[in-house]
Amino acid sequence: MTKIYLYGAGGHAKVILDILKSNDISVPGIFDDNLDLDSFMGIPVSHAEIDSPLIISIGNNPVRKTIAEKINPDLFSPYCSDKSAIISPSASIEKGTVVMQGVVIQSSVKIGKHCIINTRASIDHDCLIEDYVHIAPGTILCGNVEIGEGSFIGAGTTVIPGIKIGKWAVIGAGTIVIKDVPDYAVVVGNPGKIIKYNNCE
Repeated sequence: MTKIYLYGAGGHAKVILDILKSNDISVPGIFDDNLDLDSFMGIPVSHAEIDSPLIISIGNNPVRKTIAEKINPDLFSPYCSDKSAIISPSASIEKGTVVMQGVVIQSSVKIGKHCIINTRASIDHDCLIEDYVHIAPGTILCGNVEIGEGSFIGAGTTVIPGIKIGKWAVIGAGTIVIKDVPDYAVVVGNPGKIIKYNNCE
């Protein structure tokens, strides 16, 4: 049986554990820096670095990037997806990315490293999603949408075709994005409007 370790013991890890279990992949251990935590969901927690195939099971995008850059990239698992996800054979998904339950990924989509494609998100043809992005539950990306590194697309967001969202942007839940979004922008509403800028780096 294939074995994969997790890095991070929290809510996001719980969902990944279910996905791995559905694929008959065992998780013999979890790494976490909380010294008070000895086990998580019945799995031993280690506080020493894991030198084995792993997935970073942390939802925070900047933290996920920071951890990924400290670890030998050869240790990261290929992407994993729940069996209920529908993924086009022509889509490409890089290491460390997790595709949750009920996701649809259409033709010629490209998804980078250590992304989260969350429950029932829909990603249409020719979308480009860069590293460390989180696409939250119920999000709809129409065709030819581009999402820059580290951006967070909130639950229930809809992005119309051809839109470009810059790096480390935050799109609030339920937003309708009808215009390109610059780097670091925080966008909310229907239609989406910029309310401020963050610097996540």
